[in-house]
Amino acid sequence: MQFAIVIMAAGKGTRLKSKRPKVLHEVGGKPLIRHVVDAARQIVPPEDIYVIVGHEAGLVRDSVSALGVQFVEQTQQRGTGHAIQTARQAVQGYENVIVLSGDVPLIRPETIRAVRDFHLERRAAMTVLTAAPEDLRGYGRVIRKPNGSDEVQEIVEPKALTPDKEKAREINSGIYGFAGKPLFSHIENLGTDNAHGEFYLTDMAEILVKAGERVVALEAKDPDEVLGANTITEMMAIDGKLRLITARRLMAEGVTIFRPETSVIDSGVMVGPDTVIEPFVQLLGETKVGSECRIRSYSVLEHATVGNHVLVRQGCIISQSRVDDGVLLGPYAHLRPESEIGEGAHVGNFVETKKVRLGKGSKAGHLAYLGDAEIGEGVNVGAGVITCNYDGVAKRKTVIGDNVFVGSDSTLVAPVKLGNGSYIAAGSCITEDVPEDALALGRSRQTIKEGWAAQRRNKKQTL
Repeated sequence: MQFAIVIMAAGKGTRLKSKRPKVLHEVGGKPLIRHVVDAARQIVPPEDIYVIVGHEAGLVRDSVSALGVQFVEQTQQRGTGHAIQTARQAVQGYENVIVLSGDVPLIRPETIRAVRDFHLERRAAMTVLTAAPEDLRGYGRVIRKPNGSDEVQEIVEPKALTPDKEKAREINSGIYGFAGKPLFSHIENLGTDNAHGEFYLTDMAEILVKAGERVVALEAKDPDEVLGANTITEMMAIDGKLRLITARRLMAEGVTIFRPETSVIDSGVMVGPDTVIEPFVQLLGETKVGSECRIRSYSVLEHATVGNHVLVRQGCIISQSRVDDGVLLGPYAHLRPESEIGEGAHVGNFVETKKVRLGKGSKAGHLAYLGDAEIGEGVNVGAGVITCNYDGVAKRKTVIGDNVFVGSDSTLVAPVKLGNGSYIAAGSCITEDVPEDALALGRSRQTIKEGWAAQRRNKKQTL
């Protein structure tokens, strides 16, 4: 086995002032650790990825366990060097080990691959990925050997920087490649003589150099890739970078995004060409939108699947639902989970659906609640219609056949079936099944009392 990837994910991230583990904070719609694991999975199989967990280990495991990665628990967090000591038994059978930080979500597979290839090409004991950002504050420095060598002399932690070493422009990214044999032959030589009393993996550079091993440095093409986040402000800056990367990817694929800086588009979102996304739209999770659609401002789509030629008017919410080709939604429609809207259907102003299948060409234009219902093709649902799906104990289903007309302000008390072609008179309360092509009226007869209003007014005047 040639390469393992070890991902550091055991820390607390106390500077975030948060109870959550640092690596579970989300940017670009995914936890930090998920971005890193996704990048690593493009380099090695998931069974060769080892995530080192510690603080809130169970939560971190749960966040990525479905991806097939392995776990190593660091019960005491005594530094990055100690983490690799803890992982020794799990990975010492590999010829080489790449170490990644679980809080560096911008790292690209291409960069991990470059570290791997450079490490093998130079036959190095240790390869350090460096970067040269504009702001060097808070970063350790990589000191190369003189005369432009790619070999490293030492890595200096921030608190140990002297004035002359502060002038060095390359920072240590915390991403390394190691040859397994020299790493584990010398890993026990790490000490804790430093400001935090921890075992620093960075000290392996000096240890290996003194042992006559080759330590080399590779500079990342984009310094942003190695950015970590120690504050919520820094986290949100990374979030903005990730979302801009996603927006640019979509625009390169033919999607028009007006004012992309106002949109919230997760990295897992897919959109077809010639679709237009207006300002202040949110596309979240694994949302997929087809071609030649228009998503108007203030709409929120989460884990939604939208077909082609769909118009989503302003302020719609679509969650865990499917919308077929040619549908017209909104404004202000709310599709709750498990809604399926058929081809050419219309769900209009302030209509709410939940666990509903609305057939091809059917319409619910205004102010309706449709829950736990199967609605056929060519159905007209009038304003104010309600499917009464909950009896106080259990949810019940309403079944509406094809070409049914449901008059305004009707209540359909489930379980109930409306046959094909039937009519429901406006204002009806339907509690029994309606046969095909029948007219159902569930309301009291209108009563008119001539002169009643005038008598009432006269009575008030005499009081």
